[in-house]
Amino acid sequence: MVKQNLLLLLVFTVSITRAQEVFTEEKKSGSFEMFSSNGNAPVVFDAQEDSLVHLAAKFFCSDLEMVSGKKPKLSTSLTNGRMILAGTLQSKWIKQLVKEKKIDVRSLTGKWEAYQVTVIKNPFKNVDEALVITGSDRRGTAFGLFELSRQMGVSPWYWWADVPVSKKEALYYNANLTLSDAPRVKYRGIFINDEAPALSNWSREKFGGFNHHFYEKVFELMLRLKSNYLWPAMWGNAFYDDDARNMESANRYGIVIGTSHHEPLMRAHDEWRRYGKGKWNYDSNRLELQSFWRGGLQRATNEKIVSIGMRGDGDEPMSRETATALLERIVKDQRRIIQEVSGKPAAKTPQLWALYKEVQDYYDKGMRVPDDVTLLLCDDNWGNIRRLPKPGSKKRAGGYGIYYHFDYVGGPRNYKWINTNNLARVWEQMHLAYRHNVDRIWIVNVGDIKPMELPISFFLDYAWDPEKWKAEDLPGYYDQWAKEQFGDHARSTGNILARYAQLSARRKPELLDAKTYSLNSYSEWERVVNEWMQLEKDALAINETLPEESRDAYFQLVVHPITAMTNLHQMYHAVALNHQYASTQDALANTYAERARHHYLNDSLITKTYHELKKGKWNHMMSQTHIGYTYWQQPPVNKMPALQYVTSQEVKTNPKLIFRDVESTPIPDGARGKVFFEEESIISMEASNYSYLQNADGINWQMIPGIGRTGNGMTTTPVTSRVELSEKSPFLAYEFYANSTGTATVNLYFSPTLNIYNDEGLQFAVSIDDEKPVIISLNKNDSQQGIWNRWVAENIIIKSSTHQLNQQGKHVLKYWMISPAVILLKAVVDLGGLQASYLGPVETIKINPAQ
Repeated sequence: MVKQNLLLLLVFTVSITRAQEVFTEEKKSGSFEMFSSNGNAPVVFDAQEDSLVHLAAKFFCSDLEMVSGKKPKLSTSLTNGRMILAGTLQSKWIKQLVKEKKIDVRSLTGKWEAYQVTVIKNPFKNVDEALVITGSDRRGTAFGLFELSRQMGVSPWYWWADVPVSKKEALYYNANLTLSDAPRVKYRGIFINDEAPALSNWSREKFGGFNHHFYEKVFELMLRLKSNYLWPAMWGNAFYDDDARNMESANRYGIVIGTSHHEPLMRAHDEWRRYGKGKWNYDSNRLELQSFWRGGLQRATNEKIVSIGMRGDGDEPMSRETATALLERIVKDQRRIIQEVSGKPAAKTPQLWALYKEVQDYYDKGMRVPDDVTLLLCDDNWGNIRRLPKPGSKKRAGGYGIYYHFDYVGGPRNYKWINTNNLARVWEQMHLAYRHNVDRIWIVNVGDIKPMELPISFFLDYAWDPEKWKAEDLPGYYDQWAKEQFGDHARSTGNILARYAQLSARRKPELLDAKTYSLNSYSEWERVVNEWMQLEKDALAINETLPEESRDAYFQLVVHPITAMTNLHQMYHAVALNHQYASTQDALANTYAERARHHYLNDSLITKTYHELKKGKWNHMMSQTHIGYTYWQQPPVNKMPALQYVTSQEVKTNPKLIFRDVESTPIPDGARGKVFFEEESIISMEASNYSYLQNADGINWQMIPGIGRTGNGMTTTPVTSRVELSEKSPFLAYEFYANSTGTATVNLYFSPTLNIYNDEGLQFAVSIDDEKPVIISLNKNDSQQGIWNRWVAENIIIKSSTHQLNQQGKHVLKYWMISPAVILLKAVVDLGGLQASYLGPVETIKINPAQ
């Protein structure tokens, strides 16, 4: 048996967070015995508790059985000896413990979804000791139980990704420890969307569709991830109409149900196709729409958040003639319906208004909704938040939320096949939201759920406690998550997952083609493919060290995305070489054509392997087309890229493209530390390799590891603070040596952050040597479609300025902070040698060993 390391849990004590040992497999003085060779501690709960407490207790018993191999007793009566007691503040036994002052629950009173875990000696007559999990409410109790399950070694993905549970001979809880925790974001949710063909065909085959059997698997996963809010699948589906037991299951599992940004008053859009009469037009069909919405609200008797407002039919914009006055009237009428159906003021029913796409324009032009309504701010569908409340803005009773995307159908291209979400970017944008007091609702479009396991985990973990995970902790998150899935067998898996996240985020696979990277500039195609091949090699090496029972999970979570993306890059690289050799009538073109065909076929074989896992458990899940796009919408089937053949048998000798040797340039005399130098008339510098920096006025520079396409990023904290440019402003300085003089173009590479304050845009300044800094707006024109398409497709914004180098030798490039939320990734000084490429030139840097 593999012995696992001690597990850690956050503890909030006087608002100080610290790691604590929770479980050990060796008995220590005063520890509570969860199970041993003597058997399991029984699990007890009050029969009068909410159904979710019943369910959570049953799941916890099942988890104990998976870990121990022994089935514990589940009881609604107190047992002799020792026991595990779970309940809310309404439990008769928790009330008794409080009354007898054997437990202190003041930290839970009035809290949302909070829990605490304590060990109590002699809590009741004939009971020696009890591990007591107390929740402030039903979900709090469930989250406390599932947190213990997670720390015992039961991954939230044990079913959804076949993560095995390591057996233990015994397990003990640290009896001297009191744990307590509560979420910082109130509603933390996922949106199942773009679910055809993969998830829809899978759910139909395994469950008969999106019925309560399917949703109960989703609800269990959500609870294990401490999530409480769902937008159900809606492509031709209707949560309430398709299966009446869907709502019943949501009630039992304690899941709050909502509907998407264009489905008002708990009605699925497909229900209008089924039952609607007339046009989806409020001016001409107001009464029918009101009746339709009223019926949806009357039916939804469960815990919910009601979407209000209106968009065009089928998630389309409203007509150009739509006035904010009409939309305000629609909202007013909807709230009247809410009040009439609920029998209480509309403000007593949680509501949201999603500022999605063109709806944000109405808000920017002055449209307002009542203060109790949550304003659901949105990203641009590509992970870049569009608008945030300005620092110092008046607080709203309904607060603010964020609708985010890990998956999308729309321009400039669908991306729904595979996970391409870099956690560094997710962290940076959601950290930005949280620091702007956006903490009422966080919901993310997760597509088919699989293969988004890792980003879903991070999004919900971060929503639970944004204070826990700092930028510098991100590599540690990958490590922790990998350990939860694979234990100590996969010591390097976190690093592999982080590398995958950074490489895959460079460009969505649906946008990838033979022309993405350059064959001739900086050996770019070769470098990129080599990075992928090395990553695949490293992942497969770890696979060989894993026990057989872990390999299905490792394939799903690690090997599949890496091998699939490696193969795809190899295919397009072969296509690029095929085209290049065909252009000179070189017969090597035919060799690369066959190589491209091999990789095209291999793509389907990789998918087949996935679909055959666990005797076909995940059949259909990777069936999303991803090769052969010609515009934003997906092709019906994958299509082999066009190839060219040469009829002549002549094989010409072409010089191999050699990656330039940056070690050829000597370190300049007097240089110290990191040295940037001119190479082939350029100087290339990664942002985090600055020579020195200046912090000022409580504003500090922060590195975000792995956020760039080729390196780390630099930004400032707090992310709500800006400065007026002066010599005392914060800056990053980059010392470089140039042999050339004359005009120099500085190209600065940034994350594609948008104009979150709707003003002159986020600003920065740049200077070389002693010149006056040039102020530049990063994103003032971010609404221009052509510009935005390029930014998100390439995952970069490049801003340029011109300067004069009057002499050879040492110079200093300074990047000056003005606005917050700007993420500098790279700086390239072009002295006439910059070549066209996707990623830009590699860094021209040396470290002086003498320093």
